[in-house]
Amino acid sequence: MPNNDVFILAIESSCDDTAAAVLKNNTVLSNVVAGQKIHEEYGGVVPELASRAHQQNIVPVIDMALKKAGIPMKELTAIAFTQGPGLMGSLLVGTSFAKSLALALNISLIAVNHMHAHILAHFIDEEGFEKPEFPFLALTISGGHTQIVKVSSFFDMEIIGETTDDAVGEAFDKSAKIMGLPYPGGPLIDKFAKDGDAKKFAFTKPKVPGLNFSFSGLKTQILYFIQKNVALNSSFIEENKADICASIQYTIIEILMDKLKLAVTETGIRQIAIGGGVSANSGIRATLKAAEAKFGWKTFVPKLEYTTDNAAMIGIVGYQKYLENKFNDAGVVSKARIEF
Repeated sequence: MPNNDVFILAIESSCDDTAAAVLKNNTVLSNVVAGQKIHEEYGGVVPELASRAHQQNIVPVIDMALKKAGIPMKELTAIAFTQGPGLMGSLLVGTSFAKSLALALNISLIAVNHMHAHILAHFIDEEGFEKPEFPFLALTISGGHTQIVKVSSFFDMEIIGETTDDAVGEAFDKSAKIMGLPYPGGPLIDKFAKDGDAKKFAFTKPKVPGLNFSFSGLKTQILYFIQKNVALNSSFIEENKADICASIQYTIIEILMDKLKLAVTETGIRQIAIGGGVSANSGIRATLKAAEAKFGWKTFVPKLEYTTDNAAMIGIVGYQKYLENKFNDAGVVSKARIEF
């Protein structure tokens, strides 16, 4: 390990959030995120608009991150950036900027897998938050991914279960859209579910063998359920909004927990860590914490700001790679799909 402190500037631009963070070793000095409101009127992320917004946001976001951290550029040790997976146009903005700045400052360049970052966000030094010990199981849940990963070390990870179709975040957002809720709808389902009866409406859980997931059938089931009941009562959604949301959320959580229980049985690993944007869901967080007493697990729930896309999680992977001398040259390229 180097004797001197390592200062990492991290850049994340995989989807519609432009983010920059500065880390001193394992500690986050600043973590700045600029969202993009423009996608709300389209009901989803528009790739071309996202990449244009990244171009507008990246300089002020990085400038703010450096100022909040109190670190001048000349003190930076390395630059870490999201190589993939993600939207190609968005990734290119962050990759190009990182490569150019690293070249100008003559410092190390470190490419990071976005999904590794969601898992390793747990290793950021944060008061009141414990770090998992290897090996542990990571449940990474987001708008584009649903995975159970066996994590044996910082750079030894194996996907042992994943979705065969849609991700859990899409299931939340599409269910909300079916109900007429605005984008992004996942957080709204979580909000309304808090006042609802989770057992009011029953939805069938998909029968998928092994540790894999499927959510496309559930989405179709919810669509037919809503269409049928609205045909009988045009005010059905408004009159039952909280109960519908609670029932949908309960079913999705049950699907996730069933697979996690099976993964624990098959691997014998009882340490569970969650990551990804959907891990901000209060129902999932509460259910996982309750599993500690119910199943004898040790569970790890990240600080809320490290669940959705952010640059601090890119920085912690960058730091670990720096310690292992895992650097990249200027020939490194963005990848919309990247080997895990």
